Amino acid sequence: MNITKRKILSAASELFLAGGIAALSVRSIAKEAGVSTIGIYSHFNGKEGILDELYIQGFELVMQAIQFEQEKLTAKQIVLRAIKGYFAMAEAHEGHYRLIFGESDSRYAPSDEAKAVAETAFGTLIKVTALLLPQDANLALKQKNALEIWAFLHGYVSLKHHAVASVFQTPNWYSLAEEALAMHIDAILAKYAVQS
Repeated sequence: MNITKRKILSAASELFLAGGIAALSVRSIAKEAGVSTIGIYSHFNGKEGILDELYIQGFELVMQAIQFEQEKLTAKQIVLRAIKGYFAMAEAHEGHYRLIFGESDSRYAPSDEAKAVAETAFGTLIKVTALLLPQDANLALKQKNALEIWAFLHGYVSLKHHAVASVFQTPNWYSLAEEALAMHIDAILAKYAVQS
């Protein structure tokens, strides 16, 4: 990706973080990126193209955060490491995170290509979290397990990003989340150890 495209995407992400989709216009993005409006259209075919690229990047960042060399790690260690990666991604790329998970707005509908990347990312989450289950677990159980863990993850990230976070005297939202998720993981492992 060339420098101009990166500048445009970075500007759009910052504007989105500051004001949601309402803050994004071709003019505001062009001004923030220091490029012409024609440059926006030639690189991304307008605001929709920029939003799609940010959406795709966001889910690619999620996949990168939860995929790593798993050799010599237990299932619990793998999932906890993926959780840390997810939280680090949410913190480092808050604009992307809010677009893909937090800001629903009828003014933007992801393209089929963007939706496909989102599905692939969820498939990756299913594969990682399925390591906690018996090898013969069916897809419905794997999806349920992934959704439970994702609900924990997203819930903590959303609370941290929300204004209500300032009400609580929590030293580290992500440490709190990791502790809660470790207990949930232990419960999953214990449940299926008993059943097998």
